[in-house]
Amino acid sequence: MKKNTLTPLILSGIFVFMLGLSFAAVPLYDLFCRVTGFGGTTQVSKKPPKIVLDEIISVRLDTNVNGNLAWDFKAKKNLLDVKPGKVYNIDFEVENIGNEPSAGVASYNVSPSSFGQYFNKLGCFCFEKQVLNPGEKAVYKLVFYLDPELVNDPKTANIEDVTMSYTFFSSDYYKQSKNLN
Repeated sequence: MKKNTLTPLILSGIFVFMLGLSFAAVPLYDLFCRVTGFGGTTQVSKKPPKIVLDEIISVRLDTNVNGNLAWDFKAKKNLLDVKPGKVYNIDFEVENIGNEPSAGVASYNVSPSSFGQYFNKLGCFCFEKQVLNPGEKAVYKLVFYLDPELVNDPKTANIEDVTMSYTFFSSDYYKQSKNLN
């Protein structure tokens, strides 16, 4: 094959490969974070472990509301003494203190970030759109456990307290759909 035709073919192949990588980057990064707990990404679990350790880890629940979302958001308990392997149910109280219906989506992270891979959620309201009318109150639940394996990891074995931080953000989707009606 001539050099004049081979070079454009190779460059086209590289372009297609790089384009494919750009589309795969987000799902691959998400998979990496879920597997490793990178950046404080917590895990989602279907069932709790069969062992409960006698060690106590303090879990602090931090709640925030970002942007122009007129909501009051707090955990019923801000500090818990947690035993790895035991399942905990936490209630979060949310109220729309604004004058019109609004929607929000909660995101979260764990600090220190090395602890994320051991923080397992069995149920959570996070990343789901929540809609509240003016003055409406709701209670959202978090069901979680700490993986007992955390005591075998040198990065987490000596950690005695952890912060689980939730932030509600305004949902732009709700505002757009409201304007269409």
